[in-house]
Amino acid sequence: MNIQISKMTLDDFYQIKDVLISDFDDFWNVNTLEQELTNENSNYLVAKIENQIVGFAGIKSVLDEADIMNIVTKKDKRNLGIGSALLEKLLNVAKEKEIKKITLEVNESNISAIHLYKNFGFKEISIRENYYNKTDNALIMQLSLI
Repeated sequence: MNIQISKMTLDDFYQIKDVLISDFDDFWNVNTLEQELTNENSNYLVAKIENQIVGFAGIKSVLDEADIMNIVTKKDKRNLGIGSALLEKLLNVAKEKEIKKITLEVNESNISAIHLYKNFGFKEISIRENYYNKTDNALIMQLSLI
């Protein structure tokens, strides 16, 4: 399986806009994603297999720090290495932008995502209690790139 990773464009967004909720999940909403794609401080990537969008991911940077905003894989394409490929490329983008530290938040019940981040060297630095739906905690994780 050949996963192609490239910069996400508004055309990519419009291609998946109507199926974001049904085919993907774990991201904010359609309008917020569209705004992120036009934000000069954001860098979004798209993953494609056979020219079909199967995932996307983004970071937002401020000076020499960045936050991972999303890593989302199509529901029927999970556990194929797409999230890992997107994260690896995001980290390369961050290094090119001379980012020193990258932070993210993840639902503590999302064990597969936590495992992915730990495999890339992210460390848990704090917890936001009752962050998701006022019930689930968010783990704050961070990776130093220097």
